[in-house]
Amino acid sequence: MKPLSRRSFVKSSTVAVGAAVFANSPLCRPLGARVASDTIRIGIVGCGGRGIGALRDCLAGAPGVKIVALADLFQRQVEIVKSRLKLQDVAMFAGFDAFEKIYSVDFDLVILAGPPGFRPAHFAAAVAAGRHVFIEKPVAVDPTGCRAIIETARLAKAKGLAVVAGTHRRHDPGYVETMKRIHDGALGELVAGECYYNTSNQIWFRPKNDWIADFTDFEWQCWNWYHWGWLSGDHIVEQHIHNIDIMNWAFGGPPTKFTGMGGRQVRGQQPGDIWDHFAVEMEYPNGARVMSLCRQTPKTSMRISERVTGTRGVSDCMRTISGARPFEYAGPTPEPHVQEQTNLIASIRSGQLLNEGEQVAISTLTAIGGRIAAYTGREISWRWLVEGSKLDIFPKKPGPGPGIFTPIPIPGEVGLV
Repeated sequence: MKPLSRRSFVKSSTVAVGAAVFANSPLCRPLGARVASDTIRIGIVGCGGRGIGALRDCLAGAPGVKIVALADLFQRQVEIVKSRLKLQDVAMFAGFDAFEKIYSVDFDLVILAGPPGFRPAHFAAAVAAGRHVFIEKPVAVDPTGCRAIIETARLAKAKGLAVVAGTHRRHDPGYVETMKRIHDGALGELVAGECYYNTSNQIWFRPKNDWIADFTDFEWQCWNWYHWGWLSGDHIVEQHIHNIDIMNWAFGGPPTKFTGMGGRQVRGQQPGDIWDHFAVEMEYPNGARVMSLCRQTPKTSMRISERVTGTRGVSDCMRTISGARPFEYAGPTPEPHVQEQTNLIASIRSGQLLNEGEQVAISTLTAIGGRIAAYTGREISWRWLVEGSKLDIFPKKPGPGPGIFTPIPIPGEVGLV
């Protein structure tokens, strides 16, 4: 794999919103590209809540879209999606090999919405099969998986395949227009930042019941994937990536250093190894420091937001800038989950293919860096994450059988790998 220079990481995604504008322009339609009247056939790998949501967003995002294939680890989930979306003549696949079998069906675009630990293998299979991809965030749970995603994203680009990621703020016109101005110098030099995903609710948990009585421990963990770091990456990676991605976008690339802390106070005896709160300081190349805070704690105040401070002003990154060059966004406010699907389909039809694979891998790795710094209690560098870490926590051959029950991480006892 080629060295990952900072310049190659996180680029402006202004082109994402622009893709929809140019979708039907003859000047932008290369020979052989799909035209706006063509039906885009959709398959999905991962039929849980986010998968169903992504399918609905895709159907709402553009005309001429048809769902033709469903795949999930569990047959019940496939049947639920077929029923809820009232689908007819749809191919269905279940099991640990469903993510490969689905490509026996001819379709154009696959939505990858299974548990994050599976994402590198699912992405590799999709690109090997020559399909355009919507890849839900995060895209891995460890540095090894992030490197694999970057390699596959580069292969997708070489094969002429579109890749759009579930970091939907990148497709929100308010964020896009505000970020343009930040990059044009409206805030001067950025000197500090803050990002938050503090919620007042605990994440769902699925206890054993009659339906899953025959599950092996491994299957039961997959059914409760959020609660195991090797499946979800922990909530700093699975959820807080949205806000961390905005910091990378604002600063033009990832941090150089991480230090952090956190723990598990309110999950109690509930099975799982993930924490419920993190506080991470990220230092960017110009010396600016960003505070990253996230928690899942009942009966607490919520804050899900970002802010950056520069030498000439302050911005919430999404709508407003105050200071020497004030700005307030007053344009359209489409639902960003739908807009990202609109932009993806527009890019496929126009031939102006988006590829956000490397970008989302870097933001995933940034969140993982914060998690590792907190778990270990050690200051770590971006260079070590990219070049030194050998951490690889997802099993090579997932399947029914014994579970993977790792202890809750304790700083000072967890080592750097």
